Amino acid sequence: MNKLHGKVLYEKNSHEKLRPASVTKVMSILLIMEALDRGDITLDTTIPCSEHASSMGGSQIWLNETETLTVNEMLKAICVVSANDCTVAMAEYLAGSEELFVQKMNERAKELGMNDTTFKNCHGIDEDGHLTSSYDISLMSRELLQNHPTITNYTKIWMDSLRDGKSELVNTNKLIRTYEGATGLKTGSTSLALYNLSASATRNDLSLIAVIMRAPTTKLRFSEAKLLLDYGFSTYSFKKISTKGDILQSINVSKGVESSVNLLFENDNGVILKKNSSSEITQEIELNDKIEAPVQKDQVLGKMNFYLDNELISSVNLIAEKEISKMSILNLFEKTIHSWITLLR
Repeated sequence: MNKLHGKVLYEKNSHEKLRPASVTKVMSILLIMEALDRGDITLDTTIPCSEHASSMGGSQIWLNETETLTVNEMLKAICVVSANDCTVAMAEYLAGSEELFVQKMNERAKELGMNDTTFKNCHGIDEDGHLTSSYDISLMSRELLQNHPTITNYTKIWMDSLRDGKSELVNTNKLIRTYEGATGLKTGSTSLALYNLSASATRNDLSLIAVIMRAPTTKLRFSEAKLLLDYGFSTYSFKKISTKGDILQSINVSKGVESSVNLLFENDNGVILKKNSSSEITQEIELNDKIEAPVQKDQVLGKMNFYLDNELISSVNLIAEKEISKMSILNLFEKTIHSWITLLR
């Protein structure tokens, strides 16, 4: 999948419902990052460990009930060594219980269009009915990477430590060390799920996500992910088509103290093209029907549509560079007098 637009470049059995194992934690991490964005927690918030969290087993850092870690430390443990105990501790802190957190995971999955997914826990230990698909994993992986890019500060760590160096951490995702441009994202394996991986990488501004499920060996999940990523990078290239904050043009504003305002691109945008393609990108501006004051700074006044061979491939909003106040009666009178004087000259 192309991260920017979510376009699937290659798929096989992408909607088959399978056990995700610890790739489940992509959704748990997404909810943690969204809580950080809302200000519900900070990276320095200290998180306690319950008896339930400490009893998780599987991949863990052996939290005990007398210990607290910061959110920063929890994220490091979850992303690097897939710590089940830390994941449950975070879930309980954010939602009051793991059950309520899992409810939020399922609600968020529905919002993202993850129609193949049912979460039964927040960590991925095998449980009947805990299922998702490679397509759905790519959706939540894209949401995490696209809207919370700082997560790669954790997912790109190869080796680190916690507890003043007493707990060594080595990333379960071997691609971080061996694959050029690797940025993450999450491994998962159990005896029933076998070996799963959501792998992300960026080269020359092209960001891709490759998902492998039910590989028979850990070596195969990494080699198959590399094959998918290699296919993407060798077949496609990224072309930037807009830069956030760049001025497109000036447009007229009626009834304002100023008669025009600059249009800016709201966001960076780009397209992926097959290499050596002769396809041509064209563009078309759509402006709102009536543009009159007052105009707010960053107000959306239209959009730029981009077409590839006459097919719409992307749009970016066009926003006002600054505020334009509405002309008052006094302003109008002064402007009229000024016009008369100019004419009389």
